[in-house]
Amino acid sequence: MDIEAIVDIKTHLGEGPLWDVATQRLFWVDSTIGNVYRATADGSEIRAWDLPGKVGSLALRADGDGAVVAIDSGFHFLDFGTGDTELIIDPEPDLPGNRFNDGKVDAQGRFLAGTMDTFEKSPSGSLYRLDPDLSVHVLETGIIVSNGPCWSPDGSTFYFSDSWSGEIWAYDYDLSTGTVSNRRTFARIDTPGGGAFDGGTVDSEGFVWHAQVFDGRLVRHTPDGEVDRVLDMPVRKVTSVMFGGPDLDILFVTSMAKPPLPQFPGDGIARGSVFAIRGLGVTGLPEARFGG
Repeated sequence: MDIEAIVDIKTHLGEGPLWDVATQRLFWVDSTIGNVYRATADGSEIRAWDLPGKVGSLALRADGDGAVVAIDSGFHFLDFGTGDTELIIDPEPDLPGNRFNDGKVDAQGRFLAGTMDTFEKSPSGSLYRLDPDLSVHVLETGIIVSNGPCWSPDGSTFYFSDSWSGEIWAYDYDLSTGTVSNRRTFARIDTPGGGAFDGGTVDSEGFVWHAQVFDGRLVRHTPDGEVDRVLDMPVRKVTSVMFGGPDLDILFVTSMAKPPLPQFPGDGIARGSVFAIRGLGVTGLPEARFGG
């Protein structure tokens, strides 16, 4: 196994790594600065787009050269050619203390993204589903920090977490309707130890990977929720994970250089880098695009 920092641009809050099979490019965001980045698998050919607000995640569009971005003022379209954004809908105009955080696209082209309290104290966040017809639906409420949405390989199980609950939840997921049911605890973490569940993904064997932020660890869980593997990273504030590369066998990891709140600790010189881990002997799954 080899861990390499492939992009060292000191993202304040690197998040949301997304590998696009069609273009063979890695996308990620700097949440607090409001940037979307794109690069090759080796970290070259970097391109960036500025957004009009803090960004939590993005979904590449099935039609056209652009994305849907979830920012603090709602869902927006981003045109990669012009850099312009266009508001789709703001589902929380009455909650100025919230912003969007992590999000992913299901196998039917729906974008699921959750909000969070900017100060990470109030359970004011919700999980939303943006459908291809641009309608918005609430799937979960009472969330402090929405994180880690991902699906089992067959799409029938949805994984999601409120970082400060100390749990990852599993839901039954109806792919035909995009609805969730039967929430149960999938895995637990000891939050008093300092760590919390952050971004996650599922590999081709159905094992669930999560970044354990502030602990500097990546954890792989079996489909039954048992810890299968733990990887120690060069920095403590790892934020999310995603498999990519030509063979989907590289695990990309984002991290933060400047914690958004004062109680969070500093980190080493590689803080804010995007890391690539090779030699795991595991492959990921292609990510869907918004709209089908």
